[in-house]
Amino acid sequence: NMSTTTTMAIIPAVSFIIRPNTLRQLSSLSYKSNSSAAREEYRPHRCRSELNQLLVRMSSSAIIPSLADLCDDHISSPQRLSVVEPGLFSAYGKLPRFHGQVETVRCFESNPMVRTTLSSSGHNRVLVVDGGGSKRVAILGDQIAKLAVDNSWSGVIVNGCIRDSAIINELDVGVKALGTHPVKSLKTYPGERGVAVNFGGVEFVPGQWVYSDEDGIIVSDEPLHENDEKDKSKL
Repeated sequence: NMSTTTTMAIIPAVSFIIRPNTLRQLSSLSYKSNSSAAREEYRPHRCRSELNQLLVRMSSSAIIPSLADLCDDHISSPQRLSVVEPGLFSAYGKLPRFHGQVETVRCFESNPMVRTTLSSSGHNRVLVVDGGGSKRVAILGDQIAKLAVDNSWSGVIVNGCIRDSAIINELDVGVKALGTHPVKSLKTYPGERGVAVNFGGVEFVPGQWVYSDEDGIIVSDEPLHENDEKDKSKL
């Protein structure tokens, strides 16, 4: 029964559990590639591309340790583990747990650089957006969040607000933000990419590792488990 069972999938050098929702996505890709009504849009090469993206995302997030376990193992280690101030962020998206290497954007109530960054290949990184803590506009909406899914970003952390949260909650991405706001941001200022940003009592530097789950957000200078070591060697 697809709604109550999970399936073990094996691809070269990777073994992981496929969740029921993932099975539905795989079935959807197969259906679309064979549907005469959608044959022009879903040609075989495009279907393979979507399937490859899905498999990459599944393999990268197959084993995500809890923050509690990571803190137990590393809080006294030399990796300079930092914990973001509790209670600041709310969770959105279908992935309550996400992690990856940090990429950053700094902007204030204007989001062109957020769109530009999430339009590029994510390689399962996490985009950390310092919006200055503004709650006057939203600097991430459903269209930009969909770019994160399409381009293999593991998640987005926003020191600011998002909108279209109901739609984002149906996307296979993890998002943390200060809250929601219905008004979209300006497009006046491009913002900065790849700079150190500070909020929540923590400095986020591109190339660091960030881990997020139901208990909060932590940042480390180095990867905190062996799968991340393998991912780091591929970048």
